[in-house]
Amino acid sequence: MKNPAIKLTNPVHFFATGFGAGLLPFAPGTWGTVVAIPIYFLMQMLPLYFYGPLIVLFFGVGVWICDITMRDLGVYDHPSIVWDEVVGYLLTMIIAPVSIIWAIVGFALFRLFDIWKPWPINLVDEKLQNGLGIMLDDVLAAIYAAFTLELIVWLKTFLVTKI
Repeated sequence: MKNPAIKLTNPVHFFATGFGAGLLPFAPGTWGTVVAIPIYFLMQMLPLYFYGPLIVLFFGVGVWICDITMRDLGVYDHPSIVWDEVVGYLLTMIIAPVSIIWAIVGFALFRLFDIWKPWPINLVDEKLQNGLGIMLDDVLAAIYAAFTLELIVWLKTFLVTKI
């Protein structure tokens, strides 16, 4: 999906498109989430008191870069804007166990909630047509995904210890 308004030489567009992943011709949000996986494996080595604020920083920067890129494209939440998926996945995985399996489960859960957009995610997506809205709906999807992931981890631990 080549969009002439996107210029990867522009750092704002470069980050908003997930280092260009959002320009791939199909499933750009999924590719944006894929980009987040190696970032997660690098960040998971950080203590929570660094990991958490880094996500907050990525969110704040994301509001700004998504808003600028949205205005440059003239389209709210254009599919090529995937920085929100990067941040959403990182938030999903904030307290998850570290392994490839849990990274895949977190990926699937985040994509599920990001695509499904249950309440109140759908309201945010409809009402906030700006950079904050682009970022916030994915943060809410990440919260749903993180809680679901932690429930699965807890159930696995509970069932294994009871058997």
